[in-house]
Formats: sequence, C-alpha cells, structure tokens
Amino acid sequence: MASTACFMIVSKNDIPIYEAEVGTAPKKEDAAHQHQFILHAALDIVQDLAWTTSAIIHTRLMLLHDSRNDDGIKSFFQEVHELYIKDLASHHLTSIPKLEPLPESTSETIRTKAKQELYQCKVRSLQNSFAIDD
Repeated sequence: MASTACFMIVSKNDIPIYEAEVGTAPKKEDAAHQHQFILHAALDIVQDLAWTTSAIIHTRLMLLHDSRNDDGIKSFFQEVHELYIKDLASHHLTSIPKLEPLPESTSETIRTKAKQELYQCKVRSLQNSFAIDD
C-alpha cells in the first residue's frame, strides 16, 4: 500500500517557506502540482477560518496526506513546530532580519519524521485489516 504526503510551511504573506514531498508512492510531476493546488485551496480555507478566531496566525504548517492517523499527525506537527521555532529563534539570536531557507539538517529531520509517520500509518492499517474480532 503506497502512501504519500506533501508538507508545506507558508509565511504570513502566503509565500511558501518550505515544501517537501514524502512517501512511498511513485512521484509524478502532475501529482506534485495537484498537491500544491490542493494545499493552496486549503490555505484559503484556513485563512477564512483565521478571521473567526482571536489568535494571531503568522505561519501555517500544512500537511496533505492519504492516511488516517490523528495521533501520528499531531505528533508530527508538534515536532516540526518545535524544529521551526528553534530555527526561527536561532535566526533572531543572530540578528538576521529576514527568514532564510531552513537548514538542510532541519529539512532532513522533517522528511525523516514524515516518513516515520507514513510508515506507522501503513503498519497500523495492516494490523487493523488482519485483526480478528472476538
């Protein structure tokens, strides 16, 4: 069972800061464009919902995936958020006025975490399909 995910970090000005395609499904150029289109459409919905809350939303973490694992996805977002905040803080500590691309080590960590979550989703799906009801 092949799975895929597309992850984006988008700035407050709707500029993609980071983008990664991960998964075990074969990569196709059309699919990458379709994923971007879906994520940008979802971004419009998030922006509309932002008007209904008092929270200040600057950066959005967006994940398009084809598996169902709420706990794994929540864990992925928490870890990536922590990595992003550490990277952002290191830029502010060194007085760099603008956000630069994420370091390769952070990018690789994000890809590794996403692949781990996709693999765990696949294992849980297989376990559920072979589960015997009592």
